[in-house]
Amino acid sequence: QVQLVESGGDLVQPGGSLRLSCTTSESIFSTMTMGWYRQAPGKERELVADMSTDRSVAKYSDSVKGRFAISRNYAKNTVYLQMNNLKPEDTAVYYCNARRVLGSLTLGQEYWGQGTQVTVSS
Repeated sequence: QVQLVESGGDLVQPGGSLRLSCTTSESIFSTMTMGWYRQAPGKERELVADMSTDRSVAKYSDSVKGRFAISRNYAKNTVYLQMNNLKPEDTAVYYCNARRVLGSLTLGQEYWGQGTQVTVSS
């Protein structure tokens, strides 16, 4: 059973833009914080951005603030990551995540997408 389906990863030039999409079920999407993580070669997986269920709270990694934007479309049960002014250091596998949270604590079942490759290169 596929819980989260990601798409949008691609090869892009530095300074370019890309939008990642992650679609899940209504039961997950309507009750969970949705986020994007990434893992670059030789690096640990890190949080890129996430957004609360009601869209009132969004967090971003310092390295992407001002360049990336997370959004949620409730009609489509889809979370997006709009990535602008991409840099080579943004190259990574990007993973969609869904979880219930209390502060920074994950509660109960957590869900992950399969990952989508983003490569920023000339």
